[in-house]
Amino acid sequence: MNAHAERFIRTARAKCTDRLLIYNEQHARRVLTEYAEHYDRGRPHRALHLRVPADDPDVIPFPAQRIQRHDILGGLIHEYRGTA
Repeated sequence: MNAHAERFIRTARAKCTDRLLIYNEQHARRVLTEYAEHYDRGRPHRALHLRVPADDPDVIPFPAQRIQRHDILGGLIHEYRGTA
C-alpha cells in the first residue's frame, strides 16, 4: 500500500499542486479532493488498457460521434468524454 500512496502523492504533486498557488488548508483540501476524484474516475490507467476505472468492463467502447471537453480544477486538467 505504501507504493500506491507514494505513486498517488507524486502524481498529485506533479500534475496538480506544483501548478497551483494554494492559499490555505481549506483550499488545499478542496483541490486535492477534486484531483483525487479525477484520478479515480476520469483518468485512463495503463493497467486497465487505457480505460478509466469508472468504465463498465463489459461494455466495448465505440468511437464517439462528438467529443466534449470537461475542465477540472479550473482548466488545469481536461477530461474528454464522448457524447451521443
